[in-house]
Amino acid sequence: MFERIDYVVRKIDGDYAYLEQIEHPEVELKCVARALLPENIEEHTKLSYEMMQYQVLK
Repeated sequence: MFERIDYVVRKIDGDYAYLEQIEHPEVELKCVARALLPENIEEHTKLSYEMMQYQVLK
């Protein structure tokens, strides 16, 4: 449950971002409030989710 999941931002729509799992692109996009994400994200930004936090992958 606490394993790291890597995402790529596929779409930003107002206050929400739609994330695609990098390892499982066939899974439905995850809709996340932008308030929960790092401020500097754009479409195609890669993120990791671990321990209930999102971070930009470098």
